[in-house]
Amino acid sequence: MAYLSLFALIFGVHLLAVMSPGPDFVMVLKNALQYNRKTAIYTSLGISMGIGIHILYSVAGIAYLLQKNQNIFQIVKILGALYIIYMGIKTLRSKQQPIDFKSNAGKHLNKSEAIKIGFITNVLNPKASLFFLSIFSLLIPPNVPAWVLLGISIMLISVTFLWFALVSVVFTNPVIEKRYERYEPYILKTFGLVLIGLGLLIFFE
Repeated sequence: MAYLSLFALIFGVHLLAVMSPGPDFVMVLKNALQYNRKTAIYTSLGISMGIGIHILYSVAGIAYLLQKNQNIFQIVKILGALYIIYMGIKTLRSKQQPIDFKSNAGKHLNKSEAIKIGFITNVLNPKASLFFLSIFSLLIPPNVPAWVLLGISIMLISVTFLWFALVSVVFTNPVIEKRYERYEPYILKTFGLVLIGLGLLIFFE
């Protein structure tokens, strides 16, 4: 019970962060609307796996190295920005295809490809690196027991997956899908421009 307030604080901070629009949210939303629910959920799984990587290097102290060594951080930042811009360009060039609403199975990516997209989007997002750096260096005391770190890690990964899985389910509702089919070319262009904009903001930040 002594660490309950710490869990609650980190839960609240992380939930607000994961709900904020960013590359992860845009990627899940895009895959939910452009492909299908299963693809979006696998993308969500990839994002939550990426969270695990951030946690691992934060706990191992590599986050401190990233903070102190600007060259390493700049490389991560540039790679992340370029990947997000690439996904934006790829989205802009996407062509509309009909969706079978009865089976909720229109275009689709295979499972590994969807997971990879979510994983890379999250791992190469420098804002995620900074977020976990802040959590593990500012909010979590250095002398917390291992079981507390494990519990916090499981909570962060679970909250991430559950939130984006919820987004996947909500935005693959048949009513929303039917509206999407009508406006898909414009929505894809919007998603593409948003991803490119996010990538450019990260690149020049």
